[in-house]
Amino acid sequence: MKVTGVLPLFFPSCRRLWPDRLAGLSGTLLRATALEAAILAGHLLLYPTGLIRERHPAALPAPGDGTARLPVRPAPPVVLLHGFIDNRSVFVLLRRALAQHGRQRVESLNYSPLTCDIRTAAELLGRHIEEICARTGSARVDIVGHSLGGLIARYYAQCLGGDQRVRTLVTLGTPHSGTRVAPLADAHPIVRQMRPGSAVIEELARPAPGCRTRFVSFWSDLDSLMDPLETACLEHPDLDTLNIRVSGIGHLALPVHPAVAAAIREALDAPHPGDRTTGGLTVA
Repeated sequence: MKVTGVLPLFFPSCRRLWPDRLAGLSGTLLRATALEAAILAGHLLLYPTGLIRERHPAALPAPGDGTARLPVRPAPPVVLLHGFIDNRSVFVLLRRALAQHGRQRVESLNYSPLTCDIRTAAELLGRHIEEICARTGSARVDIVGHSLGGLIARYYAQCLGGDQRVRTLVTLGTPHSGTRVAPLADAHPIVRQMRPGSAVIEELARPAPGCRTRFVSFWSDLDSLMDPLETACLEHPDLDTLNIRVSGIGHLALPVHPAVAAAIREALDAPHPGDRTTGGLTVA
């Protein structure tokens, strides 16, 4: 996920409307654009706080610590994985929402902004998850990945045997079949790997029989970094997938918006894949 400027984030959406639909810009699009700008400004302020590696408490907080939370439920740890040129600070609000609803074991991982290969990042993620499982005593984890983070986590689960460890993977605005946005960014190797037809995207399209991870993909109809928009949907004949359409917000709002956070909690808490139903989420 890029945080270097506002205009590049929104230009693709405006370009799709130009010229014949520009006069008909909806209030929803204008509100979403304003929200993206506000989130970007806030995230730039928080960005330095996420540069330092997260500290892991020795034990869960004791009851009666003064923080209002719902009762803790037995559940796997949740691992939060950020997007391109970002860090764990993007998950401040989502982490708080998960903790307040009983998810006590939530961890945010940083990978280097100099990371140039999705496969290498997925291997590193696997080592982190093994450490988390050893430390917490849990056999499996849930993962929430924003943008590139979702693609790294999917590669780990689907191609590196990570389905033994990942129970549910939730992706937020992840280019599962590749995105064509910002062609000038192709100088970065990992951006080239996120293009349609790249070797990594082709690997993910291969058969994956027996993959045990459940995949839940949130995609937005106003996501200016997904081209085409439907690339954030995950379609694979061998995978257990659920695609959830979000209306009225853009790419940066996906890990921040409270309605999306509530839907993420529901996805993580779903006990049986067969009980889930497809649908849409309107947050405008």
